[in-house]
Amino acid sequence: EGFSSVKCFLSLYRFQACVYFASVFQAMSCGIHYLASVFMAVTPNFVCGFPGNVSSVLFHNSSASSIEDIWTLWTSTENYIVVQLENGEIWELDQCSRSKREVSLDLAYEYKGNKSVFPCSDGFLYDDTKWKSTVVTQWDLVCDREWLAKLIQPTFMLGVLIGAVIFGDIADRLGRQRVIWFTSAGQFVFGIAVAFTFDYYSFVIVRFLLAMVSSGYLVVAFVYVTEFVGIKARTWASMHVHAFFAMGIMIVALVGFLVRTWWVYQIFLSIATLPFVLCCWMLPETPFWLLSEERYEDAQKVIDTMARWNKVSTPCKVSELCSVQQDDLASGRTGDDDTPSAKKHNILDLFCNWQIARRTITVWLIWFTGSLGYYVFSLSSVSLGGNEYLNLFLIGAVELPCYIIACVAMDKLGRRNTLIPFLILSALICVLIMFIPQDFNILIILANMAGKFSIGVAFGLIYLYTAELYPTIVRSLAVGSGSMMCRVGSVVAPFCVYLRSVWIFMPLLLVGIMALLSGILTIMLPETLGKPLTNTLVEATEMGRNKKSCSEKTPPAHSGAASEKIEMFGQERVSTDK
Repeated sequence: EGFSSVKCFLSLYRFQACVYFASVFQAMSCGIHYLASVFMAVTPNFVCGFPGNVSSVLFHNSSASSIEDIWTLWTSTENYIVVQLENGEIWELDQCSRSKREVSLDLAYEYKGNKSVFPCSDGFLYDDTKWKSTVVTQWDLVCDREWLAKLIQPTFMLGVLIGAVIFGDIADRLGRQRVIWFTSAGQFVFGIAVAFTFDYYSFVIVRFLLAMVSSGYLVVAFVYVTEFVGIKARTWASMHVHAFFAMGIMIVALVGFLVRTWWVYQIFLSIATLPFVLCCWMLPETPFWLLSEERYEDAQKVIDTMARWNKVSTPCKVSELCSVQQDDLASGRTGDDDTPSAKKHNILDLFCNWQIARRTITVWLIWFTGSLGYYVFSLSSVSLGGNEYLNLFLIGAVELPCYIIACVAMDKLGRRNTLIPFLILSALICVLIMFIPQDFNILIILANMAGKFSIGVAFGLIYLYTAELYPTIVRSLAVGSGSMMCRVGSVVAPFCVYLRSVWIFMPLLLVGIMALLSGILTIMLPETLGKPLTNTLVEATEMGRNKKSCSEKTPPAHSGAASEKIEMFGQERVSTDK
């Protein structure tokens, strides 16, 4: 049924299909910039610099004429290198300090005599066999400046959080089209600007702005495609925006493999979606937003364009939609006499009673866990051993089938019955990885792919499930607050990955505990498959208490009538049995 819906969408909604694929193409750039730092901010092997020209280098029992020849033997950060300068001085080079031997008669690795310790005032020497240049080597973000390097990804994710809030609100005020134009151009401009920043602080500021516009585009793109795509293909279309994001991760792996200088790497990543920036101005505004702003003539123009593309001889008239909307409002007023229509709702309504409060806490936890697990598995992929570029590529590629499985499972098994097993499965995989010997690289990579797959299913599903769990009056508030918890998870994820320095399995342990707790709490959530959307908090509460009475309800006849009219004229007026 799902695949037939997609086929129907492509064949009958030609205009919507073109708009959809054009819009989600740019979602790849969001995936690109979100994960770009995994290679751009790599810290290679390094030691203190030395004052003078080197004549010989010693590392354990191996000697060489230059330090570059020693890097292949480097195995631990606790190692040090002994160098003899042309003036006869012998220095021991550690990562964050250097020692000058007081007695320099002969060159030997072990030395028991007196040494004078000095700071790394002559800079650092970096291993450039893998990466010619990173932001860490550019600005010496090591030792006492290491914390600056660790702030690169969290500050980006903070920009993601703020951008989602700001541009989501602007899109409601100024329209989806303008925000898509601005954020698309912003991704390109700020993406290029990052490559030409002159110091660490300007780099972080420009990347923060890049994060804001990238997040803004992704949020508005979801709304944009949802308002254009018909009901039959809406689930598949919205889920596969994530798939294009995953393709962006795969592009990061490919470009990282080909380009080893960070600023050139950043430029290549930024121009990957330049074609969309050049043609995004052709995208129209959504009829729904135009109608909400009472711009009826503009809405009719878009509708007529859609009708021509879809070869509809008798397009829908705005006057028909306006009459339907007025009927919706009238019936809504008569059906909800006990609820003031002008009442303003806030975050406290998500905790109005124990049933709803428990549901909100569980949903927020799932949002947080999904985001935390998603980015922990993604950011950790380059540290799994083996080829880090292939690891990241596979971590991105595994998402493509996961969203197909999620769409099929949520329609066949239900939302809750899909969410529970995949959350618990991801927790079990986290535990399993801890027992795999560290020299079994292939097995570790496959297990991490399985973990990313399972958490990806849960992460993709929670968007729709949240919207179905809450009534109309607080639905946007519920999804928005859940999205905020998702952003908090993405900010916490980099710090969680850094806990590998405390214990290599600490990130997996935290993700596993959160996933197991989320899976257990999800058991108490109601199933929403095949049930009408609720309109009031009383109905939403009853859905949790009495599944039978809720399932027997029928959707209000006026719910979404105007939406259906806009979506239905996108195809030829054929039998509705299709």
